[in-house]
Amino acid sequence: MKREPDWALWRSFAAVVEHGSLSGAARALSLSQPTIGRHVEALESDLGLNLFDRALTGLKPTEAALRLYEPVARARSSLAEAAILADGAQAQEEAGGSVRITASAVISNYVLPAILADIRRRHPRITLEIVPSDSAENLLMREADIALRMFRPTQLELVTRHLGDIRLVPTAHESYLSRRGTPTTIAELWQHDLIGFDRSDAIIVHARGLGFQLTREDFALRSDDQPHLWELMKAGLGIGFTQLNLVERTPGMVAIPIDLSIPPLPMWLTTHSQLFTSHRIRAIYDALAEGLAAYLKTASSAPIPR
Repeated sequence: MKREPDWALWRSFAAVVEHGSLSGAARALSLSQPTIGRHVEALESDLGLNLFDRALTGLKPTEAALRLYEPVARARSSLAEAAILADGAQAQEEAGGSVRITASAVISNYVLPAILADIRRRHPRITLEIVPSDSAENLLMREADIALRMFRPTQLELVTRHLGDIRLVPTAHESYLSRRGTPTTIAELWQHDLIGFDRSDAIIVHARGLGFQLTREDFALRSDDQPHLWELMKAGLGIGFTQLNLVERTPGMVAIPIDLSIPPLPMWLTTHSQLFTSHRIRAIYDALAEGLAAYLKTASSAPIPR
């Protein structure tokens, strides 16, 4: 009689199918590459099947592996849902535990620390796990308990709260403006040392919508790491585009009074509906909402730069 494979083997198998290599699966599951390799070999031995064709470019799943992957993925989703239900069912849970929060890299680095300091004082027994990420973390797969997102989530299983909108403005350090002068028109703005994205064309597309044919070469400094872009602005290296709220909280930074009609970023606080019944999740969710509302209020009464 064949031995029934352990779930850990199935989980590693699914990760290899999704990421195409042992190393990719290892990073996704926070395991070592040799461990993933042993799991795959053990699963193949237990099933008596060859699941992957080995090649220089990685591991290619066989037809049998692809047929097995779908029910394994469904099982993984069901187990994640069970974990969510169990977490939410702890009506009389202790005050401790952990809460995993994901937010954009800029918010995680420059806004959350002060808010989390207050939360830690109020809830010292709750451990906080922070995931700075500009990608959409999957709340349904428990990659995060609470997510702060700059778009409105649409899944029915989620509880969402619109906290407000963040205005984006052209920004520079006062040292740069004293050296180069402050532009007063959009045309003058594009003649300055611009700080922007490397691979993303978001700024270029918006500028062209305003009638200005910017190209990638018009940016003197480029990066796709947004905290790094902010540090370049703070160092006085040029004019970039960032949150008005953040500018007003940072000494030496100046919001340039030119209206570029940049659409504001909506801020949504999100969690799974089943997790919302958990005392610790609700406590951190509400505390985050309070702290972020205060951050958003920083520039709420300021006039739009013109």
